[in-house]
Amino acid sequence: MQIRLGYVATALKSAKITSASTVTFSTYTKQSTDRDKLEKLQKVAVSNVNDLHKILEYTVKNDVHFYRITSALIPLAVHPEVTNWEFRRILKMDFEWLGNYINNNNLRVDMHPDESNVINSSKEEVIKSTIKSLQFHANIFKDISYPLGKMVLHIGGKEGGKLAATERFFKNFNNLPKEITDMLIFENDDKSFTTKEVLSICQEIKAPMVLDVHHHNCNNGGDDLEPMIKDIFETWEGQSLPPKVHFSSPKTGEKDKKHADNLDAASFIEFIEKCIPLGIDFDVLLEAKLADVAFFQLLEDVKVFKPEWTWLDKTTIEF
Repeated sequence: MQIRLGYVATALKSAKITSASTVTFSTYTKQSTDRDKLEKLQKVAVSNVNDLHKILEYTVKNDVHFYRITSALIPLAVHPEVTNWEFRRILKMDFEWLGNYINNNNLRVDMHPDESNVINSSKEEVIKSTIKSLQFHANIFKDISYPLGKMVLHIGGKEGGKLAATERFFKNFNNLPKEITDMLIFENDDKSFTTKEVLSICQEIKAPMVLDVHHHNCNNGGDDLEPMIKDIFETWEGQSLPPKVHFSSPKTGEKDKKHADNLDAASFIEFIEKCIPLGIDFDVLLEAKLADVAFFQLLEDVKVFKPEWTWLDKTTIEF
């Protein structure tokens, strides 16, 4: 049984590199000509792609096997009033360069469209913008030639009650292009749909579920997590990648929805020990405000608390 650990966002230890620099629509519109507007977007996009490559190099150097790519990689990529931004054509070779590095180093990468993406919305304009955004993410994976790409998404809001919201979800999900649904994996959240509810939905639509341990602690409907872990992992059967878990620590009390700067080693160990009896390989994405700094500190803390655990490399535990 192997458990691989990964992280997300800025590489703070590596000169604070970020691949999420942006161009606001206000800045975009202030450029003198259409050419100036596109040059502004292209300059930032190329910088982001180059910095993402640097982050991935840093990731590989440190034996980290997976990473979440920011959805902000391409500025104004899906803005409704930016219609002539042909970044897929302009950055074709850049995307191929990224994809070659990812594939040659056997990295697991995914993306997490933001909370504006709501499949079960009752508003047609929200559904349309969600589809446009999800297609953008799917195209990124296509352009980097990464067929294992997945998009982590929440089920959505609970407008009209959870029953109505769930029915809308099924209806809208079934109307999405297969190219998109094949890439979607769903996460329990800290406000509306609980672990048990998301698990039931994933089992119904035969989609993998991402367990977020922190979200479960914040919003669980009184359900115990441990009896559900095996069923959650089994939603990944038939997939090319192992199950994925999100782990973070609350900023203050247990129910605080905000992520802490760092990661609590005792809570992490407690969760891992619940999973060991299952004997199933899985990956854990560690989420913290201090990103890779918190990530590497957790590794050191765990080695102090659990010296008997076996590490295959810097970030992979074997039981």
